[in-house]
Amino acid sequence: MNSIQPIMNLVIDRKQIVATSAAILLAFVACDSHAQETAATDRFGSDRVSKGIVALYDFNGQEEGWIRDRSGFGSPVDLRIGNRDAIRREAGKLIIRGNAKIVSNKPAQKISSAVVRSGEITVEAWLQPANTTQDGPARVLSLSSDSTHRNVTLGQDKTKWDVRLRSSSTSDNGIPSISTKERVANTELAHVACTRDRAGNVKIYVNGEQVTAGKTKGNLQNWNKTFRLTFGDEVSGGRQWRGTMHLVAIFNRALSVKEVEQNFAAGEEFKAAPVARRELAGPDHFALHVAPILADRCSECHDALSSDGGLDLTHKQAAFAGGDSGAAILPGKAQDSLLIQSILSDDMPHDRPPLLPAEKKILVDWVNSGAKWSLRYVDPVLFVHGSGSSERYVRRLTVNEYIATVRTTLGVDIEIEARAILPKDLRADGFANTAYNLNVDLKHIEAYGMLAEQVVAKLDMAAFVRRFTKKRKFTDNDVGAFIESMGQWILRGPISENEVIAYRGISTTLASSSGSFEEAAGLILQAMLQSPRFLYRLENQRGDGTAWPANEYELASRVSYILWGSSPDKELFEAAKDGDLFDPSKLEQQVDRMLRDRRATERGKQFVAQWLNLDSLANLNPNKERFPNWDPALAEDMRQETIAFFEHVALKHNRPMSEVLNAQITFATPSLAKHYKLQVKPSSKVASATSTPVRQTGQSLMIYDLTEDPARGGLLTQGSVLTIGGDEASMVTRGLFVLHDLLRGVVKDPPPCVDTTPVPSEPGLTQRMIATQRIKNEACGGCHARFEPLAFGLEKFDGLGAFHARDEHGNALREDGDILIPGTAKKIDYPSVSKLMDELEASPRVRESLTWKVTQFAMGRPLTVADAGSLDKIHKSAQAAGGSYRSLMKAIVLSDLVQLTWTERSEDVR
Repeated sequence: MNSIQPIMNLVIDRKQIVATSAAILLAFVACDSHAQETAATDRFGSDRVSKGIVALYDFNGQEEGWIRDRSGFGSPVDLRIGNRDAIRREAGKLIIRGNAKIVSNKPAQKISSAVVRSGEITVEAWLQPANTTQDGPARVLSLSSDSTHRNVTLGQDKTKWDVRLRSSSTSDNGIPSISTKERVANTELAHVACTRDRAGNVKIYVNGEQVTAGKTKGNLQNWNKTFRLTFGDEVSGGRQWRGTMHLVAIFNRALSVKEVEQNFAAGEEFKAAPVARRELAGPDHFALHVAPILADRCSECHDALSSDGGLDLTHKQAAFAGGDSGAAILPGKAQDSLLIQSILSDDMPHDRPPLLPAEKKILVDWVNSGAKWSLRYVDPVLFVHGSGSSERYVRRLTVNEYIATVRTTLGVDIEIEARAILPKDLRADGFANTAYNLNVDLKHIEAYGMLAEQVVAKLDMAAFVRRFTKKRKFTDNDVGAFIESMGQWILRGPISENEVIAYRGISTTLASSSGSFEEAAGLILQAMLQSPRFLYRLENQRGDGTAWPANEYELASRVSYILWGSSPDKELFEAAKDGDLFDPSKLEQQVDRMLRDRRATERGKQFVAQWLNLDSLANLNPNKERFPNWDPALAEDMRQETIAFFEHVALKHNRPMSEVLNAQITFATPSLAKHYKLQVKPSSKVASATSTPVRQTGQSLMIYDLTEDPARGGLLTQGSVLTIGGDEASMVTRGLFVLHDLLRGVVKDPPPCVDTTPVPSEPGLTQRMIATQRIKNEACGGCHARFEPLAFGLEKFDGLGAFHARDEHGNALREDGDILIPGTAKKIDYPSVSKLMDELEASPRVRESLTWKVTQFAMGRPLTVADAGSLDKIHKSAQAAGGSYRSLMKAIVLSDLVQLTWTERSEDVR
């Protein structure tokens, strides 16, 4: 989207800039808030690799004068035969005997765009040279404009195969080229494949075996999308090749060794298959369509805990074993399956609305097709946000990210101003950076306009301009070069010619009113700071509906915003420009460097603050009559306690994430220690977790060793978490926190008619007793039994986190209880709060949950079953590296969730 075209003639009036920007951004949000992905089609049988195909020519058919692109990808790039007498066509063969002039009827833009997007390519051909005297090299195929300007060429140089591949480190002619040794090319039929991965590694294979390896450094961003595809010669002529072609294919990825071998084994004859819809990679039909129904409509009554009628529909073995009435699922026989009979007759679900006709059909078809069950456990949490990954939202910068981006990009501190006028980011799905909730309204637009002006006012514009140009003339070339250089840095990637022209209109307006170059630069910068490309993390998500690799600049931004919550620094940006981020070892070096930076620590503190909703402590307002000694300043002490604790355990000492649940230390001001009635003395004084004292009185945090205080230790015993229970220290709220945030459990909301007002304690009736009554209640117990016992161990902590052996009514309080891990039926008993902490810390489910929480924060979106495979790999990688926050963030950045993006089909693909 062109973000500043309407602005350029209004640039003198800042209010007009703001108003115009508002219309632009609001229209942008309305049109592009999210995109839908569409599954690609697979036109090939199982013999050949088809993933990533962008052009395919099999030479079947005898259409006069044409060679048709049969890839099914995008708008076909068909080739016209200009001299038909120079060729002969046989079934599956194109025999080039003379100067045939076989050139595409239009620029091969879809090929060039796809390769630029991925940074990878494979050129594959089955061919038989007419002789071994052809040189130049003679062009087998070329994507070029003439003999000295090309994107890629496969050629024959006598008895060698030669590949020229243009990149930012080669000449426009693709020099230096990469060639095989002598006597590799001969007059026999051969399968030749050349691959180039994102790290620049080039390999040439002949008949399934690698014969050459080289390197083409740099990136492919300089590919010219106006070049045409030609066979048997250069577009401009003079580089003729003679021989027979059986098949030519181009991919936008580097095929692996096994894939090259597979295509070689498939032979030179292309066998088309009927077009068939391809499922999303990863989860299959069961996970995407059947399991969501079982999780949402069946698991409430038929899981390992409830198993009404003896039937558990969340585990494969139990589901097929059936219940008290017999086998519930008979593969291939829906009409005889008790589950299907009960669903079709609306007997199930009990006391709930019946399944929709579409849901019933899915289950019937699934059973009739063999009832394939691919998941070990139908985990309801996987389906809370749907079953697929099709929702991909454009991401606005959060307030924290905006401040950090301005600081990194321009060296300007705008924090005070930004926090004063930008609307606060609202929490959704547990985090304030959830993309779908990052809306924009007129208040944002006005704030961005004012902030852009203030940022520019804080800059030394003369020095800033010198970073990008030494020229000061208002010529199109000089201004254009400045805009291109500055825009690439400010907008986090190369800018298009149309964008340069639009921004250049601002300088034209200034020049006509006798303004200086620095004034023009300042106004151009203001416009860029209000551009969607700056305020949003925009990516090119157009493709063929499959998963494409993020390009180098997108990858750099993903890495920096995940690790730092900010734009790439100069070193990371230069690595992106050089294509180094596509080299796994170099990317890993960058990640390690960035994780050592203080910005990674600040990002970690943002995670824990959002995860535990620490900002809500500012609104803590307990009953004054019940808590007469409450000091409102203690709320900030509690907030800083948790941040300092997390920083110490997870960030400074790099301990496993799970240890935040039972680490035997805490941080407290003297007032908070008194409030907690800590029985131990502080070990040492530590710096406050913020740049200012925790209290206006100057009280600082002290570190306390809790080894001798078994009642404390770990997040759950800190006031920031305990206060979620309210004045009554509700077992419901505390238990739900443990269930949702630590065990990834799911329970449905209570019916609207249920009074959820906390029941107060009284003499002879503690909160635990009240919870036990609810659990025994037939209408409530099914759900409450899943979470309230999780909070039993916290009963001795009152609503403000103070520890008591008896409550205000003199009732004796307990700290024993049991844990029920979601997906299991056996409860784990614990005798004390310290043992509860230990059980949670050691639980594989809890450790997986922490992986999910950090990953959700990193990705800025809810996670679904489509992410489960990647999350499993992330978790295993992080645990193998120690299970720390840093190892987890590293595993996330190196995973497919960050490296790949599911694309939306572009118009030319449709």
